[in-house]
Amino acid sequence: MIDEKLDRRQAAPSLTAFGVTQLRRLGALRASGLIWVLVIMCAVAALVSDAFLNPFNLINVLRQVALFGIVSVGMTFVILTAGIDLSVGSIVAVVAVTAAMLLDAAVPIPLVIVAGLAIGSAMGAANGAGITLGGIPPFIMTLGTMVMGRGLAMTISDGHPIHFRAVADQFAWLGQGHLLGLPVPVWVFAVVASLAAGILRLTAFGRNIYAVGSNPEAARLAGIDVKRTIFMVYLISGFLSGLTALIFISRLTVGEPVAGTGLELEAIAITVIGGTSLFGGEGRISGTILGAAIVAVLANILNLFGVSPFTQQIVKGAIIVAAVLFEIIRRRKASAP
Repeated sequence: MIDEKLDRRQAAPSLTAFGVTQLRRLGALRASGLIWVLVIMCAVAALVSDAFLNPFNLINVLRQVALFGIVSVGMTFVILTAGIDLSVGSIVAVVAVTAAMLLDAAVPIPLVIVAGLAIGSAMGAANGAGITLGGIPPFIMTLGTMVMGRGLAMTISDGHPIHFRAVADQFAWLGQGHLLGLPVPVWVFAVVASLAAGILRLTAFGRNIYAVGSNPEAARLAGIDVKRTIFMVYLISGFLSGLTALIFISRLTVGEPVAGTGLELEAIAITVIGGTSLFGGEGRISGTILGAAIVAVLANILNLFGVSPFTQQIVKGAIIVAAVLFEIIRRRKASAP
């Protein structure tokens, strides 16, 4: 299977050969299809449930889009290099309990924020170091970090939620506040997504990510520091996981050692649904935004109809399989003579 994947990578055209223009046209075509899927889902939901268009419900959907979307932006960077990050949910848990303990100890809020982002970045950097320096496959490395991180969160908190004292309005505003009628996390997601799209579209680092995901050997021969590029995408993923954890505890005022459970599957589903190829080298942040919206609307519809969380997991798993199967079929047709 590994050989098959390597063959596919070697057979895959480089970013230069395939053409930036063609990639953008393909991305635009996918984005238009996702927009129609989202519109149809919203129309059906509005027809079958009066509660869907309730402003309170729509605000909740937007907030969910933001929380899922921030982590998924980091996952998009990782998957564009043909990697995977299974540890994002555990990173959220470690940062959540640690930040909650610091807040309970009356540590100044700026230091708590810096510490949370630093812990998330450090765990992401550990993933990157293990993969680039240790040669550990991304799946195995991040699986190990996922298990260790969850255990670390349980150890730090002794398995119990950590409630912290009332904090200043500035920190509560991060997860509970509104700006121009929209929840603050939505604005945070907008900033994160805009920066990420700019990095991928306008910077040499962004072009390196596509090149590494398309063909790492060709990228190396072209003078790109492949290891540094891969290290950086895992660091970014860890940083954004830490940011998500801070928003979580700001909104819930508690640090849960089980926070972020299953978040890695949500992020992978969103990224794949958004059109980012699990084989690397193809994908856009705009697709990830639409993927987050589709998953959030789907989850909201299932909740409105009282579908159990267990059944929702089945639906999401089926969507991931279907999206990957679609990608495999598309690639086979594209490579067919």
